[in-house]
Amino acid sequence: MQNDLERHKTKMAKKKAVRDRIMSTKTEERGLIIVHTGPGKGKSSAAFGMIFRCIAHEMPCAVVQFIKGGMNTGERDLIQEKFSDICQFHTMGEGFTWETQDRSRDTEMAQAAWSLGKDLIRDESIRMVLLDEINIAVRYGYVDIDEVVAFLKSEKPDASHVVLTGRNAHADLIELADLVTNMELVKHPFRSGVKAQAGIEF
Repeated sequence: MQNDLERHKTKMAKKKAVRDRIMSTKTEERGLIIVHTGPGKGKSSAAFGMIFRCIAHEMPCAVVQFIKGGMNTGERDLIQEKFSDICQFHTMGEGFTWETQDRSRDTEMAQAAWSLGKDLIRDESIRMVLLDEINIAVRYGYVDIDEVVAFLKSEKPDASHVVLTGRNAHADLIELADLVTNMELVKHPFRSGVKAQAGIEF
């Protein structure tokens, strides 16, 4: 038993030394472009986790929702009621495209959301901007991917983070990003007839 404990202690000490060497080389601090994509659940939820971290660190931040409509969500309600002084929240969409069924209107709303998003990103006092479901707007051609990439390359302040969510992120955006997470769907209760529920989906 004692030998097992000693072996474990030695093994962990070696791991710590390796880890410390790796961490000592990570000295740069800068704003990141972060993409959450893929067919699995949790893209926006993970992004809101980052927003709440910013709030906890008293870092001004902002959310622009491209697709989601006027229904109340836990994140929006909490931010608007408790943290509106440090986090702006803008719901610019009118619902999913299969609900609106109006391409012209969807394009108009997405363009307005993108215009606002650009203004928020340009504001150097805002440390993180979440562009929620912008990947959907890009996929359907409501927002031009070349414009998004060019803007992020040329106008994003060095210290600001931008998070872009939604399925089917464009390859050019993935190439540009510093951090990309692809959410994989393994199981979802919707397929078993379970509807969207408060605290899980909204």
